[in-house]
Amino acid sequence: MNKLIAALFIAFATLAVQAQDDYAVWDLTDLYPDIAAWEAHRNEIAERVETLQECNGQLAKNANNLSRCMDSISNTYKDLLRLYVHAFLAKDIDLGNSELRERVSMAQTLFTRFSEVTSFVGPELIAAGERRLNRHLRRNPALGIHDFYIANTLRQAPHILSPEEEKILAAAQDALSTPASIYEVLANAEIPWPEVALSDGSKVKLNSQGYVKSRTLPNREDRQQVFNNFFGTFNDYRQTLALALEGTVKHHVLLAKTRNFGSSLTRALSLDNIPEAVYRTLVTTVNNNLDTLHQLLSVRQRLLGIEQSEYYDVYPSVISMEKTYSIEDAKRITLEAFAPLGEDYLATYRDAVEQNWMHVYPSEGKRSGAYVMGAAYDVHPYVLLNHQNDLESVSTFAHEWGHAMHSLLANENQPFTKSDYATFTAEIASIVNEVLLFDYFRANAETDEERLFFLFAELQQVRGTFFRQTQFAEFELAIHEHVEQGGALSGDKLNSLYGDILKRYYGHEEGIMNIQDTYTVEWAYIPHFYRDFYVYQYATSMAAAYYLADQIKEKGEPAQQSYLDILRAGGSDYPYDILKKAGVDMASAEVYEAVIQRMQRLLDEVEELLAKTENPS
Repeated sequence: MNKLIAALFIAFATLAVQAQDDYAVWDLTDLYPDIAAWEAHRNEIAERVETLQECNGQLAKNANNLSRCMDSISNTYKDLLRLYVHAFLAKDIDLGNSELRERVSMAQTLFTRFSEVTSFVGPELIAAGERRLNRHLRRNPALGIHDFYIANTLRQAPHILSPEEEKILAAAQDALSTPASIYEVLANAEIPWPEVALSDGSKVKLNSQGYVKSRTLPNREDRQQVFNNFFGTFNDYRQTLALALEGTVKHHVLLAKTRNFGSSLTRALSLDNIPEAVYRTLVTTVNNNLDTLHQLLSVRQRLLGIEQSEYYDVYPSVISMEKTYSIEDAKRITLEAFAPLGEDYLATYRDAVEQNWMHVYPSEGKRSGAYVMGAAYDVHPYVLLNHQNDLESVSTFAHEWGHAMHSLLANENQPFTKSDYATFTAEIASIVNEVLLFDYFRANAETDEERLFFLFAELQQVRGTFFRQTQFAEFELAIHEHVEQGGALSGDKLNSLYGDILKRYYGHEEGIMNIQDTYTVEWAYIPHFYRDFYVYQYATSMAAAYYLADQIKEKGEPAQQSYLDILRAGGSDYPYDILKKAGVDMASAEVYEAVIQRMQRLLDEVEELLAKTENPS
């Protein structure tokens, strides 16, 4: 979309908002009536943060002191989140506004100060000991809302340092995150991205946004040019980018050593008490089933009509469909698609989507993409969209409202101290919604071609979320283990490590898809590698979602309630245990094989439809 067309689209979308959709711009006055109220609350919170130091040395004295201090700390944190949410949301719909950015920075500074002031809590609870703390919990029932936090802190006792050391680590986080900041500035602002001319005479600047848009172009020579120039540019800067990534990995290794963990992976998983078997079972199971991914790539090659698939052939659609979906269509379709989740879920959802909690359409200065911000516990979640009236927009709508419903159900059923669910479970609700949406679309397809379109849309999502994110997880583990064993991460070494994994996943040696060495620098394009073993959770969440969706369809109401119990649980227990109580063992290959089995069913359906098309009766 060129700039003129984009501007016209934004203008028409804005008119549509004003003329038709009163709910399409969120109402931030639910958080604060005006900026003066925000400023007043910020000043009050800043004062409260400093008074929290009065609790230093008081936690173990008696049950009442412990209850009073824990309440003060959690209430201050809750209000700090509300302050940040308002600033963050306001900034994201007007990115060029310096005043709004300053408010976000002020909120972040308060977070840093809060962390410094409360750094005594963990060491002090551990010094008090399990026996004394359990006695306090028995004597004061009001402490019940903090029992999981206390138990979790005691669990981490071997890895919590002295108060002085904890304060130093808290203060050092900004400095230790510098490599990630360097990457962000270099990749998004300072690398001179090339502009290329396409076969239709248009030009595209190949920054990240231009690459994402252009990698799906129908003209194969255009795609090749896009890949060559985009990844060629990354290769020109691979040594500097390698230093940034190596710095982040060394940061993770340093934290693991400082906190007495055996490895960076162990430390990252320990934060939510995730068994290491979850990570390794995921990687092993996916590697054992790469033939299913190869089958998808082969079917795509056949439909694209090419003799040999190249990596630049992985993104374009093999089936086109001209169909539009308004925001009202998205609401109607999702209400019908989510029927298997039960009337209670639907009633809450039906009411929520009619509130002005969403910012729906693209507008000038607005952040791209979509997300849910559900951290304002006493208010409600907010949903940012950039609705484009296409299938992807409906899928995004369903996905983000899965997150919003998770927050609503968790906040309704848990106190603030137990409401914040872990990333490990965060994507499950959104992907369950997407699974149900794809089932609905296929069941209501009007033609075989339309059905094929929906089949390939889901298959591409499985490739991108399950296989690709596991591929990333395997690479992330490899680079951390390499540094832990004394190795260095040059640009060429990272290309080699990433290239070996990429080629294995896409069947390079088997002739399934050719991977040119230029493209092995793709690691430099992935910002998630700066987020400490984060990406594997996309794949585990998809596996859990597919497994749970199958159970709901097979077993009905009991499985439905088990699934909703996961959402209601919020952060009241360890995420692995929450899922296991619902019958989902994420350390078991069975859960990951549910994705493979569904993918195989979808591929079988594709082959049946193609056979009917190729051999009409």
